[in-house]
Order: sequence, then structure tokens, then C-alpha cells
Amino acid sequence: MSLELEQQSLQEQFEAIIRTEDKLQIREFLDDQNISDVAALVDELPDYESSIIANMSVHRAASVFKILDHSVQRRIIKTLPPNTTASLLNDLPADDRTDFLEELPSNVVRELIKLLDPEERRITLSLLGYPENSIGRLMTPDYVYVYPHNTIEEVFATIRKYGKDSETINVIYVINDKGELLDDIRIRDFILNPPDKKVSELMDERVITLHAYDDQETASEVFKMNNRVALPVVSNSNKLLGIVTVDDILWVASEEFSEDMQKMGGTAALNEPYLEIPIMKLFKKRVVWLVVLFLGELLTATAMAYFEDEIKRAVVLALFVPLIISSGGNSGSQASTLIIQAMAVGEITLKDWWRVMRREIISGLLLGTVLGLIGFFRIFAWHSFAPELYGQHWMAIGVTVGVTLLGVVLWGTLSGSMLPMILKRLGADPAVSSAPFVATLVDVTGLIIYFSVAYMLLSGSLL
Repeated sequence: MSLELEQQSLQEQFEAIIRTEDKLQIREFLDDQNISDVAALVDELPDYESSIIANMSVHRAASVFKILDHSVQRRIIKTLPPNTTASLLNDLPADDRTDFLEELPSNVVRELIKLLDPEERRITLSLLGYPENSIGRLMTPDYVYVYPHNTIEEVFATIRKYGKDSETINVIYVINDKGELLDDIRIRDFILNPPDKKVSELMDERVITLHAYDDQETASEVFKMNNRVALPVVSNSNKLLGIVTVDDILWVASEEFSEDMQKMGGTAALNEPYLEIPIMKLFKKRVVWLVVLFLGELLTATAMAYFEDEIKRAVVLALFVPLIISSGGNSGSQASTLIIQAMAVGEITLKDWWRVMRREIISGLLLGTVLGLIGFFRIFAWHSFAPELYGQHWMAIGVTVGVTLLGVVLWGTLSGSMLPMILKRLGADPAVSSAPFVATLVDVTGLIIYFSVAYMLLSGSLL
């Protein structure tokens, strides 16, 4: 049976059971399903989304709730009874709870925090105190720690006592009496050693840490380079504050990717699902960049007006304006996209600017040569069939177009590759040097290059 048929069957079973209004039977049915299947059920049956969460056992409801979209989470919380909401929020892992709360208005957050148990409230307020997009917002205080003087037997006793509340027990953290992090040791190292061996004998003190105030993208890079499922988060004095797990980093990477794609498309990051965002908010997100790009394109008209005399004397030059500016814009967009993606995944850094420029100069020359030759042979071919179109100066026009394409494509690749790095160096988001932004820049400068080359090569003949 296909996945779609299985899901359809699950929906039919649920709808049949929910009509019985037998809460015990509904709970048993929902608790017996996979977490991902229940989440799919919530997405497919929005009329029952609150009922699904309310009729599950608290722990499994929390497991489903944390993987739902933020918009769905907000709708569910609005309709749940206060006692059910309190149980759900208290059972959520601290990092997932913080992630949910930071998307809500401050007055709603204040009311929901009142529902938390004192200890969970303290932890949540602590995490919310860290800057937005910092590692501190991602970390969870649910982890297992031991001391160097503990034996492996004592370690396993600690795991049995506290492990059920931990986000992960793949890694055990070693601290001293001051709470300072000394090491992290994988669970297999404890399993493969005798019970009477001390933790200190397993320590190598080669611990990799994150800092609470660092940007979340930093954590993504560290995880990728070190192949870890969890990493400790420490304060400036090396006190162990919490841990960040790889599942949180995957969510961060997904959100960062969505934001970058939106910015590269010439709009501000939406931060909400497209169909959920109010139309006026969507308008505000898009209009600013459209106005900026439009004002940039107005410079194209200014450039055309500056070369008005040349265009009047050689109207044929105007035929190739779209060709010239689109070629430059396309090459710039290509380079910009490649560089932003390479910077996002850590393939290049600011110190690689000269290597990038050198490669883009070579690429620009090669690409420009290809397009320049195609442009020249296009004019040659049209002249062969319609000699009157370009007249006796067709060769000079062909060379002008070919040389201009070489220059514009070279300039486009350089602009598209260097602009993200310049913005990064200035502390801005490289994604704002989006394809439309680069294309607008190259449109204006491409016209200047085109008519400057035409003036140099066609003076005394057409001009």
C-alpha cells in the first residue's frame, strides 16, 4: 500500500473513532501511531488539530507539537483549555518551548509563561534573555553531567536517574565542582570499559564548545566540521550552561535557507508561511525592495539620456541594449548566487577574496568571449540575409557588440562575486546582494560600457 493510501486510511480511521466521542479509545488510537503520522494527520485535518493534541498523552502530544509549523502551533494553543496548554508547555523541551514562544507577541508570551512550573519558567526566561538568533536560544538544560572522580558504575547510576529527562545521552559531560566544563565523553566509552574505572581515566580534554552569545550559524558550521550529535554551550568563564543538539541545527539551517532564498529573490525575509502572512505585511515585505530596485533602474533611463546623441546618429545601437544588459545581469546573478551559497556552507571566507576574484576574472573572460563571439556571428548572419539592416558598417557594429559583451559579462561576474563579500565585510547579510540587486547594478553600468565602447570604435563612421 502506498504512503498516500496509508495516510488516507489513517484519516478515515481517526474520523470514525472521533465520532464515537470515546476519549479513551481516541487516546489509545492516537498514542499507538507514529509521531510523524500524527503530525501529518494534524496537517491534513485542520478542523481536528486541537482535538488531536488534546486527546493524546501529554508526552506524545509534546513530541507532535514541537515538529508542527509555527502557524499551526499558534492556532492549537489558542483553542486548548488552559490546563491542557500548561501541561503541554511544561512537557516541551526547553529549547523547543523557547523557539515557539519567541514567535509570539510579548503580551501572549507573558500569559503563557504564567502557566509554567516555577523551574520551567526560570529556564524559559533565562533562554529568552539571550539575543535572538543566538546559540543561547537553542540550548537545552536537559543533559547528564558527571564528575572526574566518579566511577563508570556511578555514571550509569546517574544516567538511569536523570537520563529520561535528558535531550540525549549519547554524550556525557564532565564538570568540576565549580560547574566548569572539563570534557565530553561518548556513551560507548563508558560501555566498553570496566565499572570500577574512573571518569578521569577516560578524559582527553579535547572538548569542542559553543558560546551562548554566538550566532546560530556558527553552531551549524561547528556541527558540520565535527560530525557531532550534540555540543556543549558554555559561558565566557567556561561554565556549562546547556547543550545544543543536531536536530535544532537542522531547523536553523532550514530557516536560514528559506530566508536567503527570499532575500536573493529581492524581498525581505517573510518569517511566516506564505499563505499565513497577512496581505498587508506581505506587501510591506516586498514593496521596499521593489522601490529600491525601481529607483536603481531609473538610472538606466539617465544613462540612455546621456548617450541620446549617439543613439540618434546610430539608431541600430538601441537594438542591442536588451541583449547587453541582460547578459551582464545574468552573469552577475550567476556569480552572486554561487558565492552566497559557497559562503553559506563555509566553502569560502572573506580571506579568500583574491582567489575568488582571480577565478571570476578568468571565468568572466571565458564566458564573455563565448557570448561576444555569438553576438558577432549573429550580426554576421543577419547581415548575410539582410545587408541593408546594418549597412556597410556591419563589421564595426559586430565588433562593438562582441567587445561590449566581453566587458559587460566580465564586469557582471566581478560585481556579483565581490558584492556579497563586501557586504559580509561591512557586517551586512550577503544575501541582500540578491540576483535582482546585482542585475540592476549591472544594467546601469552595462549601458555605460556599451556606449563607451561604441563611441571609441564607431567614431568617424556611424558616430
